[in-house]
Amino acid sequence: MEIDHSDVSTFRSQLLNWHEPGDRPMPWKKHPDIYWVWISEIMLQQTRVDQVIPFFERFVQRFPKVEDLAASSEGEVLKYWEGLGYYSRARNLHKASKVIAYELNGVFPENLNDWLSIPGVGPYTAAAITSFAFNHPNAVVDGNVYRVLSRYFGILSPIDSTKGKKEFATLAQKIISEVPPADWNQAIMDFGATVCKPNQPDCSHCPLNRDCHANLEGSIRELPVKLKKIQKTDWSINYLHVHDGNRFLLRRRSKDGIWGGLHEFPTLESPGKIGNWMQKNVPDSDFCIKKVTQIPHQLTHKNISATFYELKANHLKLNENSDFVLADEKNLTTFAVHSLMKKYFTIFMG
Repeated sequence: MEIDHSDVSTFRSQLLNWHEPGDRPMPWKKHPDIYWVWISEIMLQQTRVDQVIPFFERFVQRFPKVEDLAASSEGEVLKYWEGLGYYSRARNLHKASKVIAYELNGVFPENLNDWLSIPGVGPYTAAAITSFAFNHPNAVVDGNVYRVLSRYFGILSPIDSTKGKKEFATLAQKIISEVPPADWNQAIMDFGATVCKPNQPDCSHCPLNRDCHANLEGSIRELPVKLKKIQKTDWSINYLHVHDGNRFLLRRRSKDGIWGGLHEFPTLESPGKIGNWMQKNVPDSDFCIKKVTQIPHQLTHKNISATFYELKANHLKLNENSDFVLADEKNLTTFAVHSLMKKYFTIFMG
C-alpha cells in the first residue's frame, strides 16, 4: 500500500503536537539510564504500564545495578517478579544480567543487532531500548503501533502476516526517520494506550479524527486486521449531486452505523425516481441530468459501487425543516465527509 508523504507528515506532526512527555509519568523516564530502560522494557512485554510501575520500583530498589542482579539467585529474582506473570521474562532477565555483567564486563550493548543476542530481547524490545536509551532511530512496532497505524492510514494487511509485518515496520521506520526517536516511540505508544485503545477508543476527542481513515470510514472495530478471511458484502449507492452552479446539497448521516455523523450527497434507492425526489425536495426548480459518474470503493467489510448523478437545478431553496444543508467550494472544509465523497470531489472539482 502506497502512502503519500504528505499524509505521513500530517500524521507525524499531529501526534507530536498532541504528546506531552510528562502526561504519563513513569519512574524509568525520570532516570533513563540503560539499566532502568532495559528492566522496564522487559517488564512491559505483554503488561500494562500501570501494572508494571510498583513491580519496577521494588525490583530496582533490590537490584539497583546489573551486577546486583547477576549476583543474585534465580529464586530471589523470581520472588521479586512475583505477581507480574510471564515468568520466563524474569528468568531470561537473570540470564541476560550475567551475560552483561560477566561476559561484557558490565557494558551494555548500544546497537540493535547486539541487543538481539541478549536473552529475552526480540526486535521490538531491542528497538525500544536503543531508541529510549541512545536515541537511535529504531521504530517500535507493538500492538499499540499496529492499531494506530492501521486505523489512521486504513491498512488492511493482516498484522500477523509476513507481508503485513514488513509493511508496518517499513512505514514505522519511515515516520521515525525525521523526528527524535525516543519522543516519537513514546508518543505513538502513549497514544495507542490512552486514546486509540483496542476497545472504546476516544475518537470524539482524538486530535487525528478528521484525517483518520477508520474514523471516517466507520471501520474502527475492523482494524487492525488479523490473519483471517475478511467477509465482504456488496453495496450499491445512488448519490444525487444537486447543485445550481455554485451551491450543492449535503445531508448528515445518522450517528449510528457506517460513516456515522459524516456528510454526503442525498441518496436514492432507484434512479427512476429522481424526478419525484426533486419535486419533493427542491420544489419550483427545473433541472437536468448533466453527468453520471460511477466510482468503485473498498471498505474493510464492503465492496461499494457508487453512482453519482449530477443534477443541475435553476436555483436551490431549502424547504422548512429540511434535512439538507447548502454547501459550496469555499465552506466545504467545514463539513466532515467520508473518503468516497472526497474521491468524487477530487474528480468533479479537479
